[in-house]
Amino acid sequence: MEETAQHARVLTDDDATTYAGWFKALGDPMRVRLLHLLASEGRPMAVGEITDRLPIGQSTVSHHLKVLAEVRFALPERSGTSNQYAVNAACLDCFPAAVRAILGQP
Repeated sequence: MEETAQHARVLTDDDATTYAGWFKALGDPMRVRLLHLLASEGRPMAVGEITDRLPIGQSTVSHHLKVLAEVRFALPERSGTSNQYAVNAACLDCFPAAVRAILGQP
């Protein structure tokens, strides 16, 4: 165990700030559910479609999507006059790597 800690990379201030932002964005259970919905669907979804699938109103869905988009967990795609949102596939690699870095694992 000691050897693993010796090989862990240093957690920079920038990394710590980024990771804290990610966890803050996931600090709301509805945002976790929303991200799960986007990931499960595996395709861009319109706000109205998301609203139909979750027990919250459109303005709340839009707010949660804005928070998730700010940390790049959700990516907006322009579709005519509105946006559709898809999960950022890079999160599948980046988020587990962040957890390992926070825990001091290589």
